[in-house]
Amino acid sequence: MQEYYHQLKITPSAYEELFADFLVDTLPVGFEERDGSFIIRSEEELETISWGVEQFKEALEQALQKPIDVEIELSKEKNADWVKTYQESITPIEIAPFYIHPTWDAPKEGMLNIELDPALAFGTGHHPTTAACLEAIASEVKSGDSVADIGCGSGILAIAAAKMGAVVDACDTDPVSVGNTLENAEMNGVTFRSVWEGSAPGTQETYDVVIANIVADVLVFIASDLKRLLKEKGTLVLSGILDKYEDKVLKAYVDCKVVKRIQRDEWITLVVAKKENN
Repeated sequence: MQEYYHQLKITPSAYEELFADFLVDTLPVGFEERDGSFIIRSEEELETISWGVEQFKEALEQALQKPIDVEIELSKEKNADWVKTYQESITPIEIAPFYIHPTWDAPKEGMLNIELDPALAFGTGHHPTTAACLEAIASEVKSGDSVADIGCGSGILAIAAAKMGAVVDACDTDPVSVGNTLENAEMNGVTFRSVWEGSAPGTQETYDVVIANIVADVLVFIASDLKRLLKEKGTLVLSGILDKYEDKVLKAYVDCKVVKRIQRDEWITLVVAKKENN
């Protein structure tokens, strides 16, 4: 072990999920998510990664036509057993009936246990959008239901639906996330009917429950595709919505009724269903 290691802390002002996806695709090492920041540690220098984050920020600003602030902090730290320190800082999460815990912690009796290590891909239950989706799955998914997870990330929501007894399909535009989803499913002893790289147009199936934990702009952009996937009495879980963009999303789903609204911090999750006259 070297005497020092390098640390890079990245704190974007918005679009945390997109930055997380970029880091998953780019990094040769894992990273820690904490309080809206991403922390990367390595015994190798990290300047190249910081430059890459700057370039990604600029590309994202051009694509979205919106300014984005990103605080980037590079530091050199005294080496210690920071892996152990990090592991001790990660606590399991209970969102009944689910108990999400890392591989180094024990499962909880009487719960639907989901074993998942942080930083494999975005979505470990710690983020408010993931937690709210788990709450929605607990209330909306029944054994035997067909479920689609659009933008599956780490696979945690697809795994939760499968643990509820659902028949699950999952997809993500990021091939790394697709791989992580399959690995995490195997680790948790569940199987999916279909997993593909892509988005909603990749299937002609219809579902009892469709889950899309993405970002508001994408939820608006693919609204017609998501609604097409719904069975007549199906429900759609829309998440990743900052409260200031809620109205924008609702306008794209004006032909649906809101069944449930979950707010955690500034994040909104909407459970919607087709209106009866549609």
